[in-house]
Amino acid sequence: MPNVTFYIRSEEMPSDEQRAELSRHCLELCTSVLQAALENVHVIYIDVRHGQGHPVFAEVQYRLESFRTPSVMNKLMDGLDEAIARCTGLKARIRCFGHAASNVHARN
Repeated sequence: MPNVTFYIRSEEMPSDEQRAELSRHCLELCTSVLQAALENVHVIYIDVRHGQGHPVFAEVQYRLESFRTPSVMNKLMDGLDEAIARCTGLKARIRCFGHAASNVHARN
């Protein structure tokens, strides 16, 4: 954790180069702003058959920590919003979901 998942309209899926650039920005934001270990960051792109709303839905799942305050999360979302717009030219809806360590059961 953190996991950053992008749900993007199939017909608007960015190129491999654009996704690589956006992934680099995500890694930087997660390691610098969220202070996550690089090996714990996952960035995933899912192309979707879209029904309604913004062309990109970005979901960030992260472990709750005392230093991940609302201002830290706002900084993350600001950076993510800027990176998405710059790398894809698309408008995104961003949602972040924090999970207490006691509620996370994981492998690998």
